[in-house]
Order: sequence, then structure tokens, then C-alpha cells
Amino acid sequence: MTIQWFPGHMTKARRQIEEKLKLIDVVIELLDARIPLSSRNPMVDEILKGKPRLVLLNKNDLADPQVTAEWVKYFGDQGLPALPIDAANGTHVKEILPRVKQLWAHKIETMLRKGINPRAIRALIVGIPNVGKSTLINQLAGKKIAATGDKPGVTKGQQWIKVGTEMDLLDTPGILWPKFEDQLVGMRLAATGAIKEELLHLDEVALFTIKYMVQHYGAGIQERFGVQELPEDMDNIQEMVKVMEAIGRKRGAIVSGGKVDLDKASLIIIRDLRAGKMGRISLEKPY
Repeated sequence: MTIQWFPGHMTKARRQIEEKLKLIDVVIELLDARIPLSSRNPMVDEILKGKPRLVLLNKNDLADPQVTAEWVKYFGDQGLPALPIDAANGTHVKEILPRVKQLWAHKIETMLRKGINPRAIRALIVGIPNVGKSTLINQLAGKKIAATGDKPGVTKGQQWIKVGTEMDLLDTPGILWPKFEDQLVGMRLAATGAIKEELLHLDEVALFTIKYMVQHYGAGIQERFGVQELPEDMDNIQEMVKVMEAIGRKRGAIVSGGKVDLDKASLIIIRDLRAGKMGRISLEKPY
């Protein structure tokens, strides 16, 4: 399966971002803590042209904490401060404004020295679809402003949102890229819910998930689904399908004749991964 997805409104989103950049002081880049590089649009560095940036690793509650710590170091080594958060529950969200102010502190000091009362910091928030931007914006604003949903593509236009008196936040639609050169990137995005399910072959995404889980988080599968034996040969697709069938049987995904409905089993696996029911899992590592 080759995953490609670049709806027209995303081309428009890039153009809108470039047009507004001259008004922006600081950029908040929102990534999925489970797949920080795969959820990072490779065009962003080019588009943002060196603006001060804070990286937020969202859905931190679903990610492997040890791997997340490695990602924080990875971004820090590139000169990008990174903060793990959980926008849905508000975890560490209150730390965002102080971090943004640190990035803009030199300009605030310059204004104060000149006797100018500093205006609110203008921050741009960017992130791919379904990474949690709208949920985060509502947390920062302290009220429901942005539409939220569990499907990608909810935000369709730009809007300025006031965050107290110290920050104005510009929201934009999420942007993905025209083609994933590395198909593993597409699989990770599909597994975590960044790509609409109608565009996917769920069985292939489930197979990718099972293979990764068996290799890195086998105990999570065994505890969640009661699967006793896991295959040792990661490249044997038939062995991975047997794991899917075992999961399907445990969860009652049976069709006439006693066969396992692999489509239903695939959906069970993917939904459980996204909900964190197999444990805290990161689908890629920095080193």
C-alpha cells in the first residue's frame, strides 16, 4: 500500500502560513509524542524560516516515557526546546506560556529598555491533522473555541485566539505532505490516526502494528489479548497473521464457519493502540 494524501485545503494552508509569518514572533510546533519525526512535516523548517520555536510532544500519556525522554534530548541537541504534554487532560499545558516567553525574552527586554510596554506575543501553532491542536487551543484559552474531533481535518481555516493578555495564538489547518518517501512514515501516521481510515487498508496497518508490537512491546499484546506465544520471525507475515487471528478469536471477531474476520480484528488492534489499551507505546525512536 502506498499512502499519499494532500487535500487541496492543505496547499492553501501552507500559503496562508507563509503570508502570516511576518506577523509571528514564536512558533509552537505540535507533534505526536509516539511518532515525533513521522508527525513532523518536512516542509515546516523551510516554511518557518528560522522563527523561534517550541516543540510540544502531545499525547505523551500514550507514549513510552523512556523513549519520550530520548526525544526531548534529541530536539534539545538541535537547539529546539521540547515539552511533553497531554492536551486532552491539560498535563503540562500551563508550562507552555512560560516557555514561549523565554523564547521571546530578549525582545521583551529590548522593548522595556526603550520604555515600550510589551504587546502580547504572537504565536503560530502548526501541526498535522489529528495531532490535538484544537484540544490544546481550547486548554490554553480556557474555553471551547476550536472545533475538536477524533478525525483529521477538523480545522478548515485560520483564526486568532487570545491566551490571557500575554499571548495571541494563530491556528491553522493541519498540513501533511504530498508523498511519503518512506512508507514507514505513512504506516505510523495511519496507525496513530492522522490519516482518514477510508484511505487505508486497515489490515496492512494492523500487520505493521502487530509486527512492531511483537518486536518492541510483546508483553503489551500478551497482557491485553491473552496471546500466549509470539513469533520470533518478524518477517514471516503468516506468523503475524496468526497473531491477528488469535486476537480476533479472543475478541469475538468470528464469521460463519468459525473463521476470524480479519477486518474486524484489524480495527480492534488499531483502536486499542490509539486508546493506549496495550500500554504506553512509541512507534519510533530517535537513535
